[in-house]
This record gives sequence, C-alpha cells and structure tokens, in this order.
Amino acid sequence: MQIQTILKNFGLKDKDIAVYLSLVELGPSPVRAVAAKSGVNRGTTYDILKSLISLGLVSYFQKSSHQYFAAESPEKILSAIDEKGRQLDAVKQQVKDSLPELKTLFEKQGGRPMMKLYEGKDGIRQVLADVLETMGGLDGKTYYVYSSATIRKNVYESMPDFSTKRIKKKIMVKTISLGEGGQVVGLDERKWLKGPKDLKATYEIIYGGKIAHISLDHSKNPVGIVIENPEIYKTQKLIFEFNWEKL
Repeated sequence: MQIQTILKNFGLKDKDIAVYLSLVELGPSPVRAVAAKSGVNRGTTYDILKSLISLGLVSYFQKSSHQYFAAESPEKILSAIDEKGRQLDAVKQQVKDSLPELKTLFEKQGGRPMMKLYEGKDGIRQVLADVLETMGGLDGKTYYVYSSATIRKNVYESMPDFSTKRIKKKIMVKTISLGEGGQVVGLDERKWLKGPKDLKATYEIIYGGKIAHISLDHSKNPVGIVIENPEIYKTQKLIFEFNWEKL
C-alpha cells in the first residue's frame, strides 16, 4: 500500500502506521477499539496516539466520560511535513550558530594528526566526497595528486562522475602521474614522472589540510587512509610543488 511507504518515509514506524490507518478506517474511536484493530497492545496504542496528536495527525474529544480519538484529514500530513521542515531548518541554523564553538573544542585535541580508515568502493567514495566538500568550501580551490597508474582506475570506479562534480564546483587539481596514462579533463594540469613499469605506488591526494593515501589490499580491494593535520599537509604540499616545478 503506497500510503504506508509515504508514512514510513515521513518517519512513522510500523506500529505508528498500523494505529494511524486503523483509526482512519474506524473513524472516531476509543483507544480500546483502535488497539484491537491495529493489533498493538493498549498501552503502546495510547502512547502512539499521543505522539500522533503532537504531529497534528490525530485529535481527541470526550464523549460520555470516555476519550475518543479521531484521525485528522489527510491534508494534515502535508502540514505536518511542512512543520517538520521548519523544525529541521531551525536545527540546521542552531548547528551553524554552534559551529565556531564546536570547532574550538575540536581543535583542542592538541594538533595531533587524526587518521581515518576507509575500505572498499563505498569507503573510497566517502574520501572523494570529502575532497569535493572540503575543497568546495575553500577560497583557494586547488588540490594536488600523485596518481598511480596501478590504482587510478580503482579510485574513480568508486565515483565515476567525480570529475564532472569537481568541474561544476570550479575545483582545480594538479596531478603528477606515476607511470603512463591519465588525461586532463578540465580545470586540471598533469605532468608525468617516469619510473619502473612495475612501480606499485599509492594514490595520494593532498587537499585542504588533509592527505589521503589509497592503495589495494591483497584481495585487490581499495583501502584509503586519510590523515588530517596542517603541518603534514603543508609538508606534503611543499614537496609536491617542488617536484612539480622540476618536471
């Protein structure tokens, strides 16, 4: 039933949906009748009805000393969605207002490098998404890459439209290719560093205070390690720029 999917997407759980739809079918009813039709125990049904009242989907009234519940018109679902959107906007603004304080607490780690491990295609997709998000929020939108021919394909298989997204965000990249292959696609420059044909180097991305190293494990699955530290980033960026000028 499509309405069940809609209500679930709205955030209701299976028991919430059973109680709500039972009330819609029954019309105004006491909690006992709603519990019997929905198959949810009476105490839980009462708690769910109170929750649905807070969402604006259910109302109640007194009749002959008994409390009756009634489903509001279906249009109230739209009103509830609008209200939920306003609440999320308010939470989003609160988070934005708190970011400076959170950042201060975050930076009190004492400058120690933070390392995160990402495994498989999903993990590498997270790394690439972080490159886009991090660089998209900076004024200087250039990052640096050591591109290993032995792993390049495995990296971008995780996000085939990465270059399209990068160009759309006006993010530039300088790449030193370790081995043959690779091409420019827009807002990028590439130089080649010759080495042994069997060179198995990591794929390295130097971006926004972070260094990502991507390699393959023994099963040929990509594994990424991201190090976040300003000093390490500056050092790797300096080495890259020195090599770039020499090529």
